[in-house]
Order: sequence, then structure tokens, then C-alpha cells
Amino acid sequence: MVKTNQADVVIVGAGIIGLSAAFRLQEAGRSVTLIDKTGIARGTSFGNAAAFAFSDVLPMAAKGMIGKVPGWLMDPLGPLSIPPAYFVKIMPWLVRFWRAGWRDKRDASIAAQVALMELARSEMAALTQAAGTAHMVRSEGSLELYESEAEFSDSLSDWAVREANGIGFEHVRGARLADLQPGLAARFVAGTFVPQWQTVSEPYEFASALGAAVLAKGATLLTETVSSVKPGDNGIIVALGNGETMLARQVVIACGAWSKNLVAGLGDSVPLDTERGYNTTLPAGAFPLQRQLIFGGHGFVVTPLDNGIRIGGAVELGGLELPPNYARADAMLKKAASFMPGLKTDGGKQWMGFRPSLPDSLPVIGRSTASPDIVYAFGHGHLGLTQSAATARLVADLISDKAPAIDITPFAADRF
Repeated sequence: MVKTNQADVVIVGAGIIGLSAAFRLQEAGRSVTLIDKTGIARGTSFGNAAAFAFSDVLPMAAKGMIGKVPGWLMDPLGPLSIPPAYFVKIMPWLVRFWRAGWRDKRDASIAAQVALMELARSEMAALTQAAGTAHMVRSEGSLELYESEAEFSDSLSDWAVREANGIGFEHVRGARLADLQPGLAARFVAGTFVPQWQTVSEPYEFASALGAAVLAKGATLLTETVSSVKPGDNGIIVALGNGETMLARQVVIACGAWSKNLVAGLGDSVPLDTERGYNTTLPAGAFPLQRQLIFGGHGFVVTPLDNGIRIGGAVELGGLELPPNYARADAMLKKAASFMPGLKTDGGKQWMGFRPSLPDSLPVIGRSTASPDIVYAFGHGHLGLTQSAATARLVADLISDKAPAIDITPFAADRF
């Protein structure tokens, strides 16, 4: 006999998105059950780049990437790679990605991203205060670096878009550049400093602290897989991998790269694919890093953490099944050593995570077409940590039948 348990709100996924939504729903007086196959923050939230990238409002397809793709694909260890075994499968996603770079789609995506980022900034400040994690936020800014005058000039149109949307920055050279980050290689001719960029002291610890706050407020955590979610006569039926079911009043699907199959079972076809991100975390003292450094031309960042220095990023469109290719992490580490002379590269720990990405760089946030009591919150790509608090606010609004804080039409599951 199948055992059925009752629940108020079930959240599928206990990463930073699900945890943030849980905290906000608890504040609204709701009882929350979190279900995750690996537990709290063991997926992408475990090893991300630790940034609140509130100024990152341009879609990937609009950052001059389309023109660079052919050259990048020639380098299997470059900023963008697609394993040959996955190329045919990813083609529909790539076509949509190409379309997302057209002016009409680009402008619409930027407008939506700006609205979500403005909400993210205010909601994150409120959430960290309420959850007791504000002390884990660093406000050192970021520094994007350019190896040539041509690379710097190519970036100016993107910075003009940010300036038009109220984002502050400072282009720097010479002594000012050296002051912001001593010890860089002489190859860097200029940089752009973004003072409002923030990072967290360590992303897994940050998410774990939020998870602890959620559990302390009475949430239930089930470490289990979810095989399906579907509307029932008396609520939403959540089928678990162990054969049991949950009957929930409402459900939030926030399981990142694993959300696609669940929502497909609800009749929503979403072109979600997976960017496999790699990094190496070096021990503390590996380099006197002052703030997050962004090597945009090479697709990776270097981040100061409480427990060391994290070097990671790049994009490998390879899905969930192919084995990791840690040569990509090695390649980034080698580049970082040439960009930061004196970097101690011994003793690093490698990691790979799955970024749930959509072609237009916008997440899916909204109600399922199958039932208004099923809410989607996934597909944030590189920006899950950044947009987690904003997404939580929107989820709480939807679950509580309130008007969302911003227009969520651009984030609809059926927009493609």
C-alpha cells in the first residue's frame, strides 16, 4: 500500500532558490516541506562563484558572444565548448540562443533582467538581515580586466547599457588599476571596477546557514527524489522515488537543471539545458586577492573566499549525463597563473556543477499551466545566487495569491 503524507507547501529543491522561497513562505505563515535528492545546497549552490552580480543585466547572447562562438568551439578547453556527443541534442537550444541575440529579444530580456535585478538587490538585503546571514556578505566590488585596447573598446557598448539603467562603474588604468588589484600581469591595459558588486564569504556556508534558519523555523527536509508532480482531486500529488506520495496544498518546483522533466510531465515544454561549470578552489593565501576578478575574454572569474580562492566559470553545454572533463578546470587554473604571477596553484580542489540555463538568460518564474497551485522557479543560469531572494519574493507572492512585485510575464514557461 502506498503511503501518502499531507503537506502545506512542498518545495522540490533545497538549493539557494528553494531555501530562499522556503524562508519567505515561512514568514508568510506557511508550513514548508523541502524535498531534495542530495540534501541542502549540495548541487549548484555548493560550489558557485559566490557573487551577487546585480549589474549583470545583459543576456549571454547579447554580450558579443554569438560572433565568438565559432572560434571558441574550435578550442575544446576554451570559454565555450560542446562535447561532440552532445552537439545534435543541443542544436534547438543554440538556435533559440542565436535568436535571443536579436535586437528585439535582447532589449526585452534586458528590461526584464533590470527589473528582476532591482528587486534582487533590495530583497537580498532584507533576506540576509532576517536570516542572520548579512555578516557573510562582502562589498568589495568586482574588477573586469581587458588585455587589449580593442577588447576594452568592444566592452563600452555593454557598459553604456548598464549606465543607462543606473548601474555605477569606473573604468580604470595604470596606478588606479594596480591599486584595486596589485600583482596582475602587465598584459592588462585597463579594467572596469563595479563598486556595488558583492560576494559571499563561501557559497555553501551561506546557503547552509539559510537552510539552518529554515529548519529552525520548523521546515521538514526529505532527502529523496521526486518522480512526478501532478494535480489531484484534493491537492497536488508529489510522487517520491521510494514509492510514497505527498499530498500538498501547493508545490514549488525549484530543482534547477532537474526541473525540465518534472514540468514536461505537467505539459510545459521548456528549453532548459545545462551549462556545466568547473572550478578549482585553492587554499587560503594562494594570492593576495582584493576582490572578485572577471576575465571576460576567457569566460572565468577568480573569487576570494573565507576558505581560499576559487577559479572557475566557462560554459560547457553537455547536459547531465556525460562524465566531467576536469581538463577545463586545469586550463582555467593555468591561465589564472599567467594572469596573476605568484599565484600558488598547489593544493586545489576541483568541482563541477550544473547551471540550469535558458537561451534568453531569463529564469522561469510563474504558475504551471496544469494548475495555479504549482509554481515554477528555475533556470537562473549563472545568476541563481544573485536572483534567489527576488525569486523567493515572487514565489511567495504567487503562493499567497498576491500581485507579484514585478511583472513576471517575461519569465513565463511558455514564452518560447
